[in-house]
Amino acid sequence: MTLEAITTRLRAAEIRTGRAPGSVTLIAVSKVQPSERIDAVLAQGQRVFGENRVQEAQGRWPAFQARFEGISLHLIGPLQTNKARAAVSMFDAIHSVDRLKLAETIARLADDEGRCPDLFIQVNTGAEPQKAGVLPDELERLIASVRALSLPLKGLMCIPPADQDAAVHFRLLAALAARNGLEGLSMGMSDDFETAVELGATHVRVGSAIFGERVPPKE
Repeated sequence: MTLEAITTRLRAAEIRTGRAPGSVTLIAVSKVQPSERIDAVLAQGQRVFGENRVQEAQGRWPAFQARFEGISLHLIGPLQTNKARAAVSMFDAIHSVDRLKLAETIARLADDEGRCPDLFIQVNTGAEPQKAGVLPDELERLIASVRALSLPLKGLMCIPPADQDAAVHFRLLAALAARNGLEGLSMGMSDDFETAVELGATHVRVGSAIFGERVPPKE
């Protein structure tokens, strides 16, 4: 698969659902991808990228940003509070806010930095114990706390269980967002992004279908 093919499929999904072409943001997930693959995708015009780890992003994106204008970086992996300052400084959006302590830390750092990324709350729609994210029953309390901190909360994010129908979780996330007056829906990956678009996604996170299979870092 290529960036062009994914973009074509994304635009077709938008049209099928009566949405404006280009209204869904394609996040090219570049985590654990070799620099030459990222360089090639940048050369094709892609400017929105997703990373899982702050340290990995710090190690390579400044060089790309010096060569290409308009890059927007989204943190889609779990964020530890001790990495929050770097994340607030470097990323344009953080999709993995999942606890009050992290929100409070971001608010304090945003005051220090004079900027704050757009924020999405990650919801553990499958209640998987090994996965990050606030449980659906606890979501409204966290939303209220984030709003009380005057943070730029844009929407919700989820990663459905691998062994379940993703559409069920996309519908749940969309319902939770609507109930709480949130428009942003970060959902859908390489195997199911078209379904996510049909169910209201505003951001889709596509990695291997654009870059090829990930290359694990050498020990």
